[in-house]
Amino acid sequence: VQLQASGGGLVQSGGSLRLSCAASGITLDDYAIGWFRQVPGKGREGVSCISSSDGSTYYSESVRGRFTISRDNAKNTVFLQMNSLKPEDTAVYYCASRGVRHRYSGTQYYIHCGGMRYWGKGTQVTVSS
Repeated sequence: VQLQASGGGLVQSGGSLRLSCAASGITLDDYAIGWFRQVPGKGREGVSCISSSDGSTYYSESVRGRFTISRDNAKNTVFLQMNSLKPEDTAVYYCASRGVRHRYSGTQYYIHCGGMRYWGKGTQVTVSS
């Protein structure tokens, strides 16, 4: 299984970027998949995830209304459209797949973003003020 994230870069505050995560060895729409981010010295944060069963989505409070997750099943790719970017969005962004058809219960975060088994290499997003 390989997940390849791309689309990161340097953008000014208020700008937009679109991240892509292309998968091989796994069919993305069979499993929950999501985007996470991490800054040095902090833990990994779940940004947005999408369910395989009903397509429902989760967004963290910090990105809700600005970011949109979507899938292109024909291309086996998941996207993260990021608008109105802020300097605090600066991080390395990772895509991940749960890789098993297991339904989690509990918080919305755990239901959508829990139990990710397969991780791609990250892509750096830098937002300048």
